[in-house]
Amino acid sequence: MPRYRIDVEYDGTPYAGWQRQAGQHSVQAAIEQAIRAFCGEAVTIRGAGRTDAGVHATGQVAHLDLARDWPAERVMGALNAHLTAAGERVSVVAASAVAADFDARFSATARHYLYRIVNRRAPLALEKNRAWLVTQRLDATAMHEAAQALVGRHDFTTFRSVQCQAKEPVKTLDRLDVSRDGDLIEIRASARSFLHNQVRSMVGTLRKAGDGSWSVADVGAALAAADRAACGPVAPPDGLYLMRVDYGAPDRPNSS
Repeated sequence: MPRYRIDVEYDGTPYAGWQRQAGQHSVQAAIEQAIRAFCGEAVTIRGAGRTDAGVHATGQVAHLDLARDWPAERVMGALNAHLTAAGERVSVVAASAVAADFDARFSATARHYLYRIVNRRAPLALEKNRAWLVTQRLDATAMHEAAQALVGRHDFTTFRSVQCQAKEPVKTLDRLDVSRDGDLIEIRASARSFLHNQVRSMVGTLRKAGDGSWSVADVGAALAAADRAACGPVAPPDGLYLMRVDYGAPDRPNSS
């Protein structure tokens, strides 16, 4: 049975997240409906990351198995035609035939996320639902310094949703960089895998370092507490993007 990898981008605003959920519209369900419309098969696809409601992606990866050996270009074109016809905000940007043991989730060696903050007093027009508007002036340098306390292998219980289904809270965070360009603050995070809500929880905590209410030591203490109650407010989903998923040897973090 042929297996295909598809690279997917989507606007997460109208979806209940990546994962199919009863009674709610998800990105996974939208693609599976497009597959059924294309070839009549009821297929379950597996994604590299289960993004939450409102979270976007430019580089989500999924795999699917089809009964017929279609050209990958035909799969991509057909899925996009049906997604467009259904009014979905989802696009398959690449498709390829892969080995039967390729798994979009478990074969991944790194995931790269971007969080965007627009730091200004004026409300968002073009960036609405695409970034987190923070009107209080933030010190991106202080945020970056505080972020380095979280890099490395740690127990991230503080930054883990109570609904997280991971077996353990210990993860290795390879990169957490903060930079500013005008009103835009970008936070880039890279790791093999993340806990549920980990990136948004870290961003919300870094915001407190940026507005001066927390010091670098406070961020380190929150991590060391291994207590969800020690976390800052969780950042909204609007500014979060799954940018890329690596397979094989991980790329250097600064290449994302």
